Amino acid sequence: MKIVGITSCPAGLAHTPMAAKALEKAGPKLGYEVRIEQQGSMGQVNKLTAAEIEAADFVLLATDQKITGQERFQGKKQIRINITTCIKAPEAVLKKCVQAVAGDE
Repeated sequence: MKIVGITSCPAGLAHTPMAAKALEKAGPKLGYEVRIEQQGSMGQVNKLTAAEIEAADFVLLATDQKITGQERFQGKKQIRINITTCIKAPEAVLKKCVQAVAGDE
């Protein structure tokens, strides 16, 4: 399972990188390939490529706010989740998202 996503909090200084790292660390433990772009006060960090988005099974949006470039995910299954939940329970978040996507197919 290939997962791409965006993490973004209002300030973009603490929760944004914490959630990105937590998700990217949890993914391989579960057998998933996870690549996260961070958006915040530093702009876009680790920006996703068109090829990465195309290859992804779904897009995880760990944010409660508007993100930059959401149109890039047109036609992809998108799941929005609270950023704090991604920090506290990244493995549970990924498992739940994969179950939701698998159930849609």
